[in-house]
Amino acid sequence: MTATILDGKAVSLSIQNDIREKVLSHFSPETAPRLCVILVGENPASASYVRTKCKMAEKLGFRHEVFHFDEDVSSAEVEERIDACNADPECDAVFVQLPLPKHLDAVALPNRVRADKDADGLTRAAMGALLLGESNAFEPCTPRGIIRLLDAYHLDLTGLDAVVIGRSNIVGKPMSLMLQRRNATVTMCHTRTKDLASHVRRADLIVVAAGSPELVKGDWIKPGAIVVDCGFTKTPDGVIHGDVDFGPASEVASYITPVPGGVGPMTVISLMEQTLESALKRRGGKA
Repeated sequence: MTATILDGKAVSLSIQNDIREKVLSHFSPETAPRLCVILVGENPASASYVRTKCKMAEKLGFRHEVFHFDEDVSSAEVEERIDACNADPECDAVFVQLPLPKHLDAVALPNRVRADKDADGLTRAAMGALLLGESNAFEPCTPRGIIRLLDAYHLDLTGLDAVVIGRSNIVGKPMSLMLQRRNATVTMCHTRTKDLASHVRRADLIVVAAGSPELVKGDWIKPGAIVVDCGFTKTPDGVIHGDVDFGPASEVASYITPVPGGVGPMTVISLMEQTLESALKRRGGKA
């Protein structure tokens, strides 16, 4: 068996076309959706992620602005900027790029973003709505993107035994809730789970977001399982690895995401979709 590639780039491209059409039909260049990004410090990965998001925003006809602070910025200065974005009627979405320097509160600062501008879906309000099964809040972008990707390939999750590896607030926890909402039966695992391989071997669907290169081996995969790899680690020699040993896994799985080109593009396009949704709501338009 050779797995079908879950091509996030291709699915993202189709969504981009839809977003561009809506921007052209609902907005002028002066009123286009506006995304405000808070970036602190000189973390190369964070800077790269922000560039990717800004390039996509520009490609879609959005306005965007990056507020870049020095590494030693005070919490009060960042709070002041978030508050200004919250109050700015021209700002439709506020995104705080993580991680933040250790002296800044990586929970409190993103939670300062107003719920109706939280296009990243990571505030307490968004998480609470997800937990309670409400549909009136934005969703965390990576899990949302994964669901959109699975839907694009018409994969029915009802009744599947799913294993989520990783328990972060950004991916693992919300992913578990969103899979349950699609009627999957979910087991939450992490790098300290005893006999992780035994859990994976039972799974019809595996979502790995552990940040541990090639943690999941090919011989752990149940034949025909769906494998979603959220990992992204670049070695000093520039080689990129996911959290799944892709080669052997792709010979056993029925569907698998590549790294890069799988989950990453879907995360970015989810942020753009929710920025557009915010802009439409704020201006009384319809998606």
